[in-house]
Order: sequence, then C-alpha cells, then structure tokens
Amino acid sequence: MTVAGGAFTEGTPCWTDAMLPDPEAGKRFYGELFGWTFGDPAPPGRRGQGSRTVALLDGRRVASLVRKPDGRLPTVWTVYFATPDAAATARRIRAAGGQLVTEPEAVGGEGTAATAVDPGGAVFGLWQPEALEGFETVREPGSYVWTEVCTREREPVDAFYREVFGYGMYPAGDGSVGEAADVMVWAPRGEPADDEHAVGSRTMIDETYPVEMPAHFLVHFAVADCDAVVRTAVRLGGRTVDGPRDTPFGRHAVLTDNQGARFGVLDAPTAL
Repeated sequence: MTVAGGAFTEGTPCWTDAMLPDPEAGKRFYGELFGWTFGDPAPPGRRGQGSRTVALLDGRRVASLVRKPDGRLPTVWTVYFATPDAAATARRIRAAGGQLVTEPEAVGGEGTAATAVDPGGAVFGLWQPEALEGFETVREPGSYVWTEVCTREREPVDAFYREVFGYGMYPAGDGSVGEAADVMVWAPRGEPADDEHAVGSRTMIDETYPVEMPAHFLVHFAVADCDAVVRTAVRLGGRTVDGPRDTPFGRHAVLTDNQGARFGVLDAPTAL
C-alpha cells in the first residue's frame, strides 16, 4: 500500500472533500464503490461548511464528506493544495489575478484552510497542516490519484499557477514545448518537470464539453477495474459522463455520484 507520509510539498494536492446535500447517501455510494468506511460526523470545521465525516480506506484517511449548509451551494469535489503559510499563499493568489472565496481560517487544531478561485473561474482549496497533514494513502484502489483543472483560459491560468505555487510545467504527450499545449502537467517548485514528479495538470475545455460547463477541478480516484467501477456507480444511482476509454495513463472514466458530484476514476496499475 502506498502511504502518503510526512509533510506534503507546497503545491501538492493533500486533501479532497465532497460537499453533498445528503452525506448519509454519500456514505452508501462511496462505501460500496471504493470500500470506504467512515468515522463519526464532526461539527462544522469552519464558517460556511456543515458537519463533516472522514472517509477511511483500510483505516487510513483518504477524503471527507461535508454536509452542504446551503442548498444553493454546488455539489462538488474540492481539491486542497498544501501550503506552509496559507496567509502568504492567499496574498500570492490575489497578486496573480485570483480571488479568495474564504479567507484562511483555523480548523480546530487540524490546520488552516482557505478556498480560492483562479483567473479562469476554477475553485480550489488551500491546506496548512497541523494535526491533520492530509491523505494517508494515495494511488491505491479507492484513494486519490490525480487532479486536473479544466479551463477555457490557457495563458492566464498557466501564469497563475506558476506564480502561486511555482510549478514547473511541461506539455503532456510527446514532450514538445509550446504555449498552445492542450494539456500542461505540473511539477512542484524545485523538482524536475517530469512524470515522476508530476502532481496535477491543466487541460482545456473544448467543444466536447457542454457550453454551460464552468471551469473546475476534476479529482480522480485510483481503481483496479475501471469498467467494473463504472457499472457499480451507475447501479448505485450515479451517471457516466465520459468513458470508459483508454488513455496513455490507463483506462479512465468521468462519473457523477448519486447526488451530482463529478469525479474521475483511473485504473490503478497504470495510475500516475
């Protein structure tokens, strides 16, 4: 089992949560889909959030489900990027053309959280850890494996993430360099910009997406059998958005859960 141990490098995805109208229905869906178990619900961790429940895979933290405090809020998975100083990262976000949705705020003794929106309109989180460092397991079936921001704003978004997190970037595919790359892969500041060190990517929203689709982050979970997971998700009340299909990184599909939250699944044997 791959365990996420020690501190997360700045700019590395370190946590994800799903904001749902009915967390109990979410437990039933993800419990059967990924084999998750759940702790007892905890009180709201910060303003604007409802009660939350940590999801466990073989006893290790992999995600959390959060009750929506307001029905007008989106039903969505959110990815959180590690930062040693949430306040300083928030200042860089503003300076680079982004906005803060929620200011950095302490979450008990677990850490400090904030949410932000990039220049293309995609929402993401920041996490400055204390007691809760983040994922305890990644890249194993049923755990987090990848995130990508899907956007219509190529140059502003690339410049934003370079400025905020210091990412090294390189185009996916044959390695040819060009500003017009449809997919740019991210590596943390100071690390080689290659597949071994990749932590996420930017992809363009094109004509294959609905015209009303907003910019967003798509969180992916590793699975052992993509096709079987898709069938299970549909049986549990979810929906297939894209795939299953083969990609250079493994067999992949995009799904929504039984409440409408979108996520991706990727075959674990070839997961990034």
